[in-house]
Amino acid sequence: MTAAAQDDDEIGRVYDPRLARRLLAYTRPYRWVVAGSVALLLVEGALQLVGPLLTRSVIDHAIPAGDTAAVGRATVLFALALAGSFAAQYGETLLTARLGQFVMHDLRAQLFAKLQRLPIRYFDRTPVGRLVTRVTSDVEALNEMFTAGVVSGLGDLFTLLAIGTLMLIADWQLALAAFAVIPFVYLTSHCFRLRVRVAYREIRTAVAQINAYLQERVTGMRVVQLFGREPREMNAFAALNAAHFEAQRRSIRYYAIYFPAVELLTTVALAALVVAAAGRVGATGLTVGTVAAFLQLVRRFFQPLQDLADKFNTLQQAMAASERIFLLLDEPEPTEAVAGTTAGRSEIPRNAAITVTFEDVWFHYDRAHDAPGRPEAAPAEPEWVLRGVSFTARPGETLAIVGHTGAGKTTIVNLLLRFYGPQRGRILVNGSDIRTMPVEELRALIGYVQQDIFLFAGDVASNIRLSNALDDASVIAAAVQVGADRIIRRLPGGYAHRLGERGAAVSVGERQLLSFARAIAANPAVLVLDEATSAVDSEVEGEIQRALATLMRGRTTIAIAHRLSTIVHADEILVLHHGEVRERGRHSALVDGGGLYERLYRLQAGTLARALDHAGLAPS
Repeated sequence: MTAAAQDDDEIGRVYDPRLARRLLAYTRPYRWVVAGSVALLLVEGALQLVGPLLTRSVIDHAIPAGDTAAVGRATVLFALALAGSFAAQYGETLLTARLGQFVMHDLRAQLFAKLQRLPIRYFDRTPVGRLVTRVTSDVEALNEMFTAGVVSGLGDLFTLLAIGTLMLIADWQLALAAFAVIPFVYLTSHCFRLRVRVAYREIRTAVAQINAYLQERVTGMRVVQLFGREPREMNAFAALNAAHFEAQRRSIRYYAIYFPAVELLTTVALAALVVAAAGRVGATGLTVGTVAAFLQLVRRFFQPLQDLADKFNTLQQAMAASERIFLLLDEPEPTEAVAGTTAGRSEIPRNAAITVTFEDVWFHYDRAHDAPGRPEAAPAEPEWVLRGVSFTARPGETLAIVGHTGAGKTTIVNLLLRFYGPQRGRILVNGSDIRTMPVEELRALIGYVQQDIFLFAGDVASNIRLSNALDDASVIAAAVQVGADRIIRRLPGGYAHRLGERGAAVSVGERQLLSFARAIAANPAVLVLDEATSAVDSEVEGEIQRALATLMRGRTTIAIAHRLSTIVHADEILVLHHGEVRERGRHSALVDGGGLYERLYRLQAGTLARALDHAGLAPS
């Protein structure tokens, strides 16, 4: 079973006072809605007594006396009671639905805000499908509780109390005869709850698995189609779909048994009532009207009793959903400052010259923390990704970082952007530890161009102006600086052209140009380039390199390079190997040094030469 399935498999307690108090806190801004709903439910419950009381009065008094006026008055009162009951039900339905929507709106907004504040580490270990389930299915379960659970359950309890009291007052012997089947109703409801509880758990597990599976496969549809995996993926999805179908069918079967069973017990109660009344009518003062009223009261008594079992399951689902939601809301957020203090914090202007310094930085990804429940798998010594990394990137200079895959190049950028924090050492910006800076202030100083470009669904201009409220002229100027303008103007809508999800409908190279324009539009003091030209052709790369020569002037630039030809003019090159800085210097000195960099450079040059020769393009 997957992690997502295990997480959604938990049932939790039927009722948790702590969770209930937290949930009720979301209704405080809408007290008038709750009060109105409860008031209308009480009115509706009281009006249910009008019909039986009028029936007894008409049968016992009006009809024997031939008092047609009394019959007419009873009819009018009954009609008014029906109209009042309709109005109360209508108002109560509107108010409870409104309450549920209010709470859902607030919870979803709070959850999304929380997700944006959580550290990247959390998303590394949490499936996206599970988070989507939290914001959708789990919140919807709470909506069911507020609209059809708690408030209406209180109404059902009041109705039961009112009807039961009236029955005991009217004739306690008939009431006891009718109540004789209540233990059987309770036993039936208890068995139903146990069965449907398991069915609901299986449904939640299946939904979580389907969400996670769909999210991954739809995102990776290109790979699915490329490798012809459609039949196998269809079979896997069919198995998940069948599990969901079976769980739903079981829950439907339980409902199909339960409601007729309660209806049968209601009929038995009516029969017991008739038998108990048969020998007493007329002989002991028991009237026909009272019996007729009891027949109506018994029918109305067992209806809310039947509904309470269903509301019990709604409450149970809500408790499980709320526990998962509050676990997410209680997830620790990154602290803003070292030791919780902002002492010595200074504002850094966005156009200031920035010096970035790494001082003996050590970092590991804490695999044991990312895989909770398996502490025994954690090694005594962590797997360090960076080991004592130290360097300084100065204004107007370019610091390049090279090394084999997994050497720790991108980790350095992640630490600088505070996606993670080092376990040892410090990272300084103009002499200040970045942990003493607000994250927003730090990231506003940095323009980051990733190798794996992410564009949002929306127009081109909005993707360029992500980090600032820029006017159209500034957006166009940024695109012109990096050579993206000529590509954007070829699109059907130009800067207003709508991009698909993740930037669909534009090529990888075009996405990279847009990402570069996005970084430059923010006018950052520090440029971080993660192989910024890896997916563009030579002509576009030349344009970017010319633009970079101007843009880097006065800025601090950190460039992660996979193609060493792109960083031959860097002021300093760091060569990472297994998380350590093994070599540093300029390109010419490193090539002449005959070390790791020289071997990497010769290897890439030889690979290129062999590729050209294989294509028949090698120089003669």
